[in-house]
Parts: sequence; structure tokens; C-alpha cells
Amino acid sequence: MITRLEIEGLALARGGRRLFSRLSLTLSAGEACALTGRNGAGKTSLLRAVAGLIAPEAGRIGFGDLDAAEARASGLHLLGHLDGLKSGRTAREELDFWTRWNGGTAEAATEAARRLEITPLLDLEIRRLSAGQRRRLALARLLSAPRALWLLDEPLSPLDSDWRARFGEIMAEHLAGGGLILAAIHDPLPIPARAVDIRADGAEA
Repeated sequence: MITRLEIEGLALARGGRRLFSRLSLTLSAGEACALTGRNGAGKTSLLRAVAGLIAPEAGRIGFGDLDAAEARASGLHLLGHLDGLKSGRTAREELDFWTRWNGGTAEAATEAARRLEITPLLDLEIRRLSAGQRRRLALARLLSAPRALWLLDEPLSPLDSDWRARFGEIMAEHLAGGGLILAAIHDPLPIPARAVDIRADGAEA
């Protein structure tokens, strides 16, 4: 189980352009960190680098005493700004697929659907869901296959005020259980979180 995330002197580039350099931060069990900054600053790229999808130009990403490959394979969730749902599948098919892919159980998927109030939607095709419903379906992955580190890219953007508050309760429960959250945001998180502003020359806490 991941109990610590360590980022030291990180530099990332995209399309031949340096996004930032000399970025360092640590995150321990029970902590949340909100990444802020202008569009294109590198918030999403940082999440993808932590997940192992982008190789840094310089610096180190570590997970305490855990092997990085093992930690990434079974210890984290990356939830992108786009939900990554296939419009022709039903909500049930999507939830079942992601639950199995991430090593969760059918019982956990059923409970996740109940918690996110998507059970009545499971037989509908994704194309028939609203943006908020799609987001709640995507968020169900976090509960159907529990993992310690949540990497969230604009998790609140399509949710109404009620569901933002309710997802805040879910995040608080995750942290209370020893989880970690690293989130790229424009809207403030509904939980206490340390803010790190991503800048071209690094980061400012």
C-alpha cells in the first residue's frame, strides 16, 4: 500500500516545450494536495508522470520503500479530466470493465454504484448520461477497486454543488483511512488540502 509520494527536482516537457523544472513535493498517508496554476502549466502532465505515463526530463518520483512499477500497477488510480468512457457501452459494462481491470470485486462495484447513486442508470448507454452522471460513473472506479493514491484531474468540474459536497465526504473518508489525494484543480476542493501552484520555474506551496 502506498503511504508516501515523493517528488524531487522534477522537470517535465511536452511537445518540445519545458513545462516546469525543479518541482519538489511530498505527500503522506492522510494528506491531500491541490495542484493549481494556469492552463498549460503542467498540472495534468504531473499527474500522468506520477502514474508512469510520462517520463520526466529530470528528477525523481518515488513511493517510499515501494518499487515504483509495483506501486503504479496496483496502488494508484488516475482519473482524467475526460472520463474515458465508451459511449456505446452501458454504464454497467463500463463499471464492470474498470472494476475487473483494477482488481476490484463485483460486490465493491455494487456498493460503489449505490454510493454514487448510479444504480438506476446502469442499463443505460453512456451516450444517454448527463455530464454529471458520467462523472459519477467514473468516480465509482475509485470505490469499486480501492487503491491508496488518487490522482484526480478536475474531479469536480461537471458535478453540481450537492455532489461536490458529497464527493468531498468520500474524499475525506479516503484520507481518514490512510489514503492520499493529488488533484489538479481550478475549483477548490471541498476538503482541507495543501495548495501547490505549478509554475514555469517550479512550484510554490
